[in-house]
Amino acid sequence: MTDPSPSTHKTSASPQNDKTLLQLNGIKKTYDQTEVLKDINLDIKHGEFLTLLGPSGCGKTTLLRLIAGFEQPNAGTIYLDGVQMAGLSADKRPVNTVFQQYALFPHMSVAQNVAYGLKLKKVPKAEIQARVSEMLAMVQLEHLANRKPQDLSGGQQQRVAIARAVINRPKLLLLDEPLSALDHKLRLQMQSELKRLQRELGITFVFVTHDQEEALSMSDRIAVMKDGMFQQIGTPIEIYETPANLFTAKFIGETNLFRAEVKGVYPDLPDRDGNVTNGRIEVEVCEAQAQEGPTTLRNLRRPNFANDVQVGDIVNLLLRPEDLRIYDPKDNEHSGLLGRVIESNYKGSTLDSIIELANGHIIKASEFFDEDDPSFDYKLNEGVKVSWVDGWEWVLPEDADHTNKATAQKDGS
Repeated sequence: MTDPSPSTHKTSASPQNDKTLLQLNGIKKTYDQTEVLKDINLDIKHGEFLTLLGPSGCGKTTLLRLIAGFEQPNAGTIYLDGVQMAGLSADKRPVNTVFQQYALFPHMSVAQNVAYGLKLKKVPKAEIQARVSEMLAMVQLEHLANRKPQDLSGGQQQRVAIARAVINRPKLLLLDEPLSALDHKLRLQMQSELKRLQRELGITFVFVTHDQEEALSMSDRIAVMKDGMFQQIGTPIEIYETPANLFTAKFIGETNLFRAEVKGVYPDLPDRDGNVTNGRIEVEVCEAQAQEGPTTLRNLRRPNFANDVQVGDIVNLLLRPEDLRIYDPKDNEHSGLLGRVIESNYKGSTLDSIIELANGHIIKASEFFDEDDPSFDYKLNEGVKVSWVDGWEWVLPEDADHTNKATAQKDGS
């Protein structure tokens, strides 16, 4: 992981080059004495696909509007390709925006909609025709050039809006939840389509969404926002596998959260590869304390918290549903947590099981479906044992979502 600390936001990306295109420094925005953006700092690279992700009201659309020039910040600077954007209106910036409502002109054909911006700039007619043809070919709509927007599907209308936005060759394209009005199947199709267009155009995309799967599947990097602040910025893998705090862990994907008490701290113990990095800790999962009989301590890599972990501390073990394994409760080869299946959902490739543990904690396990195993499906109220491989958990301190000062470390051994 680059750095899970929410105070550090200039992480590496995988765009076309390492040159910074957009730089936000100390951005603040206030409405009626309410601070909706708080000291935003962010560098975006040329050719990068960056997604602003967060719940409604977190400030992501406000930040997009500041970048576009529709509003001005109360404090801070915005540099685009090295040029200060302060005070410049939207029409003076080399930036275009695609909104949730595509705002196509209903009385114009597809080709006329795409050509509109070039006509305003009084580009020669021959060049307009050539560039419109090129753009329609790129979005695969040449055969619909003479159709009106109302005669197109939602996905086709979106491609027209994108073609109209990029025909002016902006340095930056902003997209404000452009897929939210589409049905699920079309959204999946357009996610791939947008990524293809972004690669072919080579334009930097800043994409706003509240859909976690959308962000994970499309982005080079994701900036997770809450209450006008960045919680974490990183690649989709970093955000999903190594969340910086409890908010990010719970917001991105599905998460099982187990509290555990630290029973031993061993700074000099080696990892399983024989190398000493940060030592080891032993923990007892609190959910296991509700079971009869002795519990097994789990041996994990010692996390690198801002406040050093001590015996008696409570830590959080985060495991995704696909990290959990289900065994027969009489299985003596695996230690684990006892519970009962209260719901079982077959989803084709996976079987999702909702399990109530002995202390009443509800968790979810997702296993690849084995059609050759007749005992694989579980009956309601069937007793099970839930376990996982030590090292698959992600460890965060008890108060990580409140202090945002933790630097977590995963047991990669």
